Amino acid sequence: MAEQRLSFKEMCAAFDVTPRTLRYYEYIELLQPDREGRSRFYGAREKARMELILRGRRFGFQLEEIRQWLLIYEEKGNAAQMQAFVEMADRQMGELKKQREQLDQAMDELAALRVQAARGPD
Repeated sequence: MAEQRLSFKEMCAAFDVTPRTLRYYEYIELLQPDREGRSRFYGAREKARMELILRGRRFGFQLEEIRQWLLIYEEKGNAAQMQAFVEMADRQMGELKKQREQLDQAMDELAALRVQAARGPD
């Protein structure tokens, strides 16, 4: 059974990304679609990579981190990639925790200022 490939337009629609984003991911070598003339086609490998890229972005990873992580799989295999992911995840969770603390502090300050403003001038 032939692998179902997506065209450039179908790939954008399937992952809800702009053409500019998809071209950029190709430019920085996160994705490498098959080319037939000027047309690009994305197979199972590229679709799986796109899912990982978008998930990584949602978790706050930088594109270069994601690119390096994907490269580990190609060069060293799954076990090395999973170990690298654990290290990346630990680092990112620490960063997200700091951001949450900063957000909590900003929300507390904003709530206090709101209460003060709602009371009106003394």
